[in-house]
Formats: sequence, C-alpha cells, structure tokens
Amino acid sequence: MLFEAHDADFNEKVLGHPIPVLVDFWAPSCKPCLSMGPVLESLASDMENRMSITKVNVDENQLTAKAHKVRGLPTLMIFRDGEMVDKKLGAMTGQQIRDWLMRSLGAGDSPVFRS
Repeated sequence: MLFEAHDADFNEKVLGHPIPVLVDFWAPSCKPCLSMGPVLESLASDMENRMSITKVNVDENQLTAKAHKVRGLPTLMIFRDGEMVDKKLGAMTGQQIRDWLMRSLGAGDSPVFRS
C-alpha cells in the first residue's frame, strides 16, 4: 500500500500503523526523489499487506521533516511499532531497498519477508 502522510496525520498513519512502514521523505524539486517514485510504487504493490510505503513531501510537511531530522533528500526511514528502525539517505534501486529492508527488519522475524 502506497499512501501520503502529512504533518497532521503522520503519527496516526505511520507511528500507529500495525505493520512496518517505509517512509520516503521527498520534494518535487528533487530529481533523485522523482526517479524513485516508480520504484516505490512497484515495491508497494509487491509488499501489499506486509508493509506500507508512505511519501512525505517535505516542502509541505516541514514539521514532520524537522521532527525526524531529515537533512537531505531523498531520505528513507523504516518504522515498526511506532519506532524508527533504520534510515538511508540517497536514491536506491528496488533491489537495494529490498536488501536494506531485509537487513533492517530481519528476514526471519519480519512479516514483510514471509510468504
């Protein structure tokens, strides 16, 4: 599932989400951010019901970006059970994201990687 989160609903949509959430902090002026859009859409489709992916436009949601210390774009963060598990700065391929998720969430322990 791919959705957008905003300052007003970030806590509910991300921190309160029952399954892990990959958050993409991005901006429309960021070319690497835009190139990752299709990658994240495909990943969201592949991971449906196991992980959610949300996009946070930092231009429109500066409070959330500041609260999570976003300093560069794109920034990807993994949240599970209301806590940030890991974060990465910079554009990544779909396979790089999958590998990172596996390392960060633990393939054996995470519902993301169970069939």
